[in-house]
Amino acid sequence: MITELPKGLTIRNSKPSDHKRIISVMKDWWGGRDLTWMLPKLFLVHFCDTSFIIEKGDNLMAFLIGFLSQSKANEGYIHLVGVHPNYRGVGLGEFLYHRFFQICKKNNRDTIRACTSPVNKGSIEFHKKIGFNILKGDAEVDGVQVSLDYNHPGDSKVLFEIKI
Repeated sequence: MITELPKGLTIRNSKPSDHKRIISVMKDWWGGRDLTWMLPKLFLVHFCDTSFIIEKGDNLMAFLIGFLSQSKANEGYIHLVGVHPNYRGVGLGEFLYHRFFQICKKNNRDTIRACTSPVNKGSIEFHKKIGFNILKGDAEVDGVQVSLDYNHPGDSKVLFEIKI
């Protein structure tokens, strides 16, 4: 794990004005999949203290949108993470996750949850690599447990959990 960002990169909390920038790269960063519906601007309004942007100058290199659960006092949730395709594999995703873990620890949260689509094999492997467990679902896709109809009918998700 990298403990500091590579030279030329900076990290800061997200702000509402980042919404357009994030939305504009999502389709390219997800290989043509349009997941922009998963990030309403309100996430950048209400969860900016727990969400982060990594930049190189004026260019967006990575982001993490996360929040402290309002319903489960010991949990944090990582809603959406993206890393510029040219910067994958250098540790930016893990750096962002650990920054979020620090916020969770400061707020007495010891359980972090996240999810991904079963087609996103890279995300599944990333989560497993950094210590997340895959939770039991109600079906299996390609040997991986999934929860069917998670956000809406036909939307299967791989659910993750890690104790910090």
